Amino acid sequence: MKTLILAGGKGTRLWPLSRELMPKQFIRIFDSTSLFQKTVERALKFSKPKEIFIVTNREYKFRVMDDLRELGIEVPEENILLEPVGKNTLPAIFWGMKAIEENYGKSKVAVLPSDHLIRVNDDYIKAFENAEKLADKYFITFGIKPTRPHTGYGYIKPGEKLEGGYRVAEFKEKPDYETAKRYVEEGYYWNSGMFLFDSSLFIEEVKNLAPEVYNAFEDAKSIEEAYEKVPEISVDYGIMEKTNKAAVVPLNTYWNDLGSFDALYEAFEKDEHGNAVSIRGFKGDYINVDSKDNLIITERLTATVGVKDLVIIDTGDALLVAKKGETQKVKEVYKKLVEKGDERSIVHRTAYRPWGSYTVLEEGERYKIKRLTVLPGKRLSLQRHYHRSEHWVVVRGTAKVKVGDKELLLRPGESTFIPAGVVHRLENPGKVILEVIETQIGEYLGEDDIERFQDDFGRD
Repeated sequence: MKTLILAGGKGTRLWPLSRELMPKQFIRIFDSTSLFQKTVERALKFSKPKEIFIVTNREYKFRVMDDLRELGIEVPEENILLEPVGKNTLPAIFWGMKAIEENYGKSKVAVLPSDHLIRVNDDYIKAFENAEKLADKYFITFGIKPTRPHTGYGYIKPGEKLEGGYRVAEFKEKPDYETAKRYVEEGYYWNSGMFLFDSSLFIEEVKNLAPEVYNAFEDAKSIEEAYEKVPEISVDYGIMEKTNKAAVVPLNTYWNDLGSFDALYEAFEKDEHGNAVSIRGFKGDYINVDSKDNLIITERLTATVGVKDLVIIDTGDALLVAKKGETQKVKEVYKKLVEKGDERSIVHRTAYRPWGSYTVLEEGERYKIKRLTVLPGKRLSLQRHYHRSEHWVVVRGTAKVKVGDKELLLRPGESTFIPAGVVHRLENPGKVILEVIETQIGEYLGEDDIERFQDDFGRD
């Protein structure tokens, strides 16, 4: 069995925890392992590393590669498919199926979202084995047995009994509470968003039911051209709800799509007051006075007094306070930030780059102070800025610095100045992490004030 992992989503419903350049699949929500890494580990139950394919976008390529490297898993770089622009799940899956067939021919392929929380048990393994047997004739989706009525999930009505599953009688959209209650009583399943397809059967069905997707890829001379032509469409709407070959295999394990902070609250362990608390960062702490049933994720000392059923998310540069049951509306906050061009929709105070990361420590109208962390053997691009000067102070490790025609080595406590308009580069030639405090001064401090001349990571 091959595996196709979908890792291109932006996770806007979990803002400010999730940002456009660091969406929920890559953040460490529950422990030191990202949701994407947990998905890769599940994929290894059925596939070898070289049989895992990942569809993501170009901004996330090095995040994907870093997460794989951290796990010690060698997925071939050519198996990482980079979408020029997101067009929902059907184009992503179709491209993945074509890539798998080009490498392995006709294959059974598990399709896994990378941002779900799933517990692997014997029933999980058995469900995929059952699905693999049915995939010669059917398009398999996995159904979760509901634990209660839930208005945030789609539902599947099972029909004719099959060996290991059921024909799908009907897909149902997210219902109101009373309808969800009836669905649970009548034995419907939650739609998990996971699939198992025969690649050739899937490609042929796309040709029949979604020819606009099939033709966009067949007629294009490049993936960029294909994505210009292909419509934005989900695999549920484009294929699963139209085909007469849909089947559902029950999956009896813990599953949570983490699609909102309400869902996140459900996934966390609770204290004796029903509070789910996550402390992030060495300054984080929580004091509770007569508060219960809250979700609190904080990076600094946070105290609650007499509050109930709140979601409080503090990420240092943004604070979200929402009422439980209303957190699906968080995406509206994200939309407003995008409309006003606020960078806090895109990036955290700490932003990850192929060479390491930077954290914004403080900023004002004409200055910004960052901490740069450069991994051993990595270097930033050869670049220059037109509207700002920079001053670098090394606090850890050894820096190899190019400023104009000069090259020098800087050790902890030593510094250098880069005037605006001067070509420069920062490199870590050592074997320990390099940390540098960077002070920017200028009339414009945006990240797009950069001209790259050489870059190890192929960025423009």
